[in-house]
Amino acid sequence: MNPLELADARPGPAFTVTFDGRAVEALPGQTVAAALWTAGLTAWRSTRGSGRPRGVFCGIGVCFDCLVTVNGVPNQRACLVPVRPGDVIRTQEGTGRDDDRHDDA
Repeated sequence: MNPLELADARPGPAFTVTFDGRAVEALPGQTVAAALWTAGLTAWRSTRGSGRPRGVFCGIGVCFDCLVTVNGVPNQRACLVPVRPGDVIRTQEGTGRDDDRHDDA
């Protein structure tokens, strides 16, 4: 493909994922972080102990600040994981080890 063809390139149709129960629109090829940022969400992990919010810091998978739980699997780097239709993404609390146990009470 030459650069002129790329100038007219368009992503495929949007699809929906959920983040903490909220519907979020995403595009093919986006990472989880890109889809969340596009939806106006900038923090999706809290630190161990102090519970401070975190989101993307380095954007290249080095710092681990952007960890999320995707489809029940904790410790996924949002800046590297491609988003897929129907993904269930959750805020990660600390190490993510207890993310499978959500009490709605």
